Amino acid sequence: MGTCESDNKNIMETVLFDIGGRSVTVLETLAVGLGVTVLLLVVMVIVQLRASRQRATEAVEEARRAGEMERHIADMMRIQSEMTGRMQTMSEIFGSRTTDLARLLTERIDASSHRVNQSMTESREKTDETLTKLAERLAVIDRAQTNITQLSSEIVSLQSILANKQQRGAFGQGRMEAIIADGLPMGAYSFQTALSNGSRPDALIFMPNDAPPLVIDAKFPLEGWQRISEAEGPEALRAAMTTFRGDCGVHIKAISQKYLLTGETQDTAFMFVPSESIFADLHERFEDVVQSAARARVVIVSPSLLMLSIQVIQALLRDVRMREQAHVIQKEVIALLADVGRLNERVNKLQTHFRQANQDIDEILISTGKLTKRGERIEAMEFEERPRLEDQS
Repeated sequence: MGTCESDNKNIMETVLFDIGGRSVTVLETLAVGLGVTVLLLVVMVIVQLRASRQRATEAVEEARRAGEMERHIADMMRIQSEMTGRMQTMSEIFGSRTTDLARLLTERIDASSHRVNQSMTESREKTDETLTKLAERLAVIDRAQTNITQLSSEIVSLQSILANKQQRGAFGQGRMEAIIADGLPMGAYSFQTALSNGSRPDALIFMPNDAPPLVIDAKFPLEGWQRISEAEGPEALRAAMTTFRGDCGVHIKAISQKYLLTGETQDTAFMFVPSESIFADLHERFEDVVQSAARARVVIVSPSLLMLSIQVIQALLRDVRMREQAHVIQKEVIALLADVGRLNERVNKLQTHFRQANQDIDEILISTGKLTKRGERIEAMEFEERPRLEDQS
């Protein structure tokens, strides 16, 4: 036993190696190893504690995060619930709004369809009316075309008439006679009536109040005017105008000498021009002819002026007839006044009858009032005798 302990002691004291000149025994080596082991164990324990503490901290953090997550989830669930309620409310609102919108759109579409149908109906009616009017206007145009064609043929015949001197005179005479016959009554005019000197004016207009008749001549020199229209070149035009002035002067002088008879005709005669354009051109380019006619007491008239003069004469004749019938009118007015007097007397009599009838009605109302009062007394059983003034009236 002692030997073993000494052996162990020797082993422990055995030198393993030298470090910096110092011998390191087995015992020291074991002590250092033990210390290192203890140190490692302490380090490991510390590491384990730190790891445990870190895991605990992480667990706490995880728990905190889990709690926050649960709170977040709860909040999210609450928000989701609120959103669900709001979405349901919005869905209901959208549903009702969609229904109202659909109804409104349906109503507007129906109204628009009605308006469109009405507009189409009106448009169709207007189109039919327009087409009808167009057809009528086309018919009028067709008739106008027919009239134009007929008028063209008449113009051709008119040209042939104007080419003949006798026919030209008949044309002017016809227009003048038509204007006079349309404006004056029968007996107020005569055509081709002989005067005391044997001349026959184209027309005589009998003036009122036994005044001398008015002479109208329709033999205007149209052939001279036609030569002016057909003249070619300035020289030919001047020659034609000179000839026309001479013809007009001769004709005016003839009217003044043959038709202006003192006491038998008016001191002014009419020279009828059968065209308004000729009349206007005559006053524009031949002022000397117009003045010469005025000096000779011959008035140049166009169809319009002759028609106006005839209307004035017609008014004068109507005024004379009214004056002639003045005594008849006065007699009728006197008779009318007598009828009015008799009517006034009869109205006064009727008024007297109405006044008497009103008085009778008032007395009847008094009697009915008495009857009503007596009936009321009988109903109230008031039979005592007492004098009443109304019983004596």
